[in-house]
Amino acid sequence: MLMLGEAASPWNLVAGAAAAMALLWLVARTLEWAWRTPRRLERALRSQGVGCTRYRLLTGDVPENARLHREALSKPLPLGCHDVIPRVLPMFFNAVREHGKLSCTWFGPTPRVMITDHELVREVLSDKFGHFGKHKSSRIEKVLVSGLVSYEGEKWVKHRRILNPAFHQEKIKRMLPVFANCSSEMVSRWENSASPEGFTELDVWEEFQNLTGDVISKTAFGSSYQEGRRIFQLQEELAERLTQAFQTLFIPGYWYLPTKNNRRAREIDREIRAVLRGIIKKRGTAIKNGETSNGDLLGLLVESNMRQSNGKAELGMSTDDIIEECKLFYFAGMETTSVMLTWTLVLLSMHPEWQEQAREEVIRQFGRNRPDYDSLSRLKIVSIGPTVPIISW
Repeated sequence: MLMLGEAASPWNLVAGAAAAMALLWLVARTLEWAWRTPRRLERALRSQGVGCTRYRLLTGDVPENARLHREALSKPLPLGCHDVIPRVLPMFFNAVREHGKLSCTWFGPTPRVMITDHELVREVLSDKFGHFGKHKSSRIEKVLVSGLVSYEGEKWVKHRRILNPAFHQEKIKRMLPVFANCSSEMVSRWENSASPEGFTELDVWEEFQNLTGDVISKTAFGSSYQEGRRIFQLQEELAERLTQAFQTLFIPGYWYLPTKNNRRAREIDREIRAVLRGIIKKRGTAIKNGETSNGDLLGLLVESNMRQSNGKAELGMSTDDIIEECKLFYFAGMETTSVMLTWTLVLLSMHPEWQEQAREEVIRQFGRNRPDYDSLSRLKIVSIGPTVPIISW
């Protein structure tokens, strides 16, 4: 009769021992990542005067942040209320209130330090010695926004050098007629939708998204808004789906799970890339056929891609790099500007006296004429930033 022990060969014993060691190593690494390192970082932060929320294994503050966010959105702000931080960033608001202006919350096992002191913010943003590294985006964050904002070192320098000429002051000046035409078309559409008494109800948030999308498409990419509209729609849906993902329990590798939300997000990402790849290819073909690049953002990017294709990799971007920069510019440019314009109208509607002052200055300066760049710079009540007018009070 053959005993089990007699059947065991040295190779089986070695394999079993190796599997046990691998399992122990995996457990040790997981414990280090999920518990020991966060607790060590928490002690280090507290010793330096940074107040921290209590770390919870694996999830950190993600579930609490989702709960506070749902609770905040369930309570509309009173008309005229400017206390927006508890509604928009309830987790951060509570952390600062409970732990001080220099405080920390947890995104899974990763601490996120919030800095509210202006001088400290200035020191971080003007860091010249590399003491403050950029936030390392997760795989799911990179799906929405990557490009220049996430790069460091030589890659950041190269991309910044290629992109910078698109934003010189003289080129911004030449964009003004496009800004004026797009704005005029929007205002005309508003006037045509008004009742005989001169009233109409508009969703200005949507209108300003259309406006900024139109401006970006025409000035930076040389295409009509209709051609770029699909990109805006897709990125808006993608942002909503990724927000949902961020509010779930923190699970390593969550992005790769075949959930309905994740599958749709990946479909959107592939479609955005396909649309942008088509726009890039069309512009490249036009340049090869002798058309000028117009000096716009897309033209500069495509020309740099051609330099790379000719063996000068240090001077150009790959097609994938161009896609990431386009995604960043579409998303960041449209969202930030449309939010600012919407909030400006909210403030003007709450303070009619501001409307009167702004209107009087604009009519006095321009009458019924379209604005020009030099005259815009002379406005005092309605001031002008680097690229778009804003109200300053």
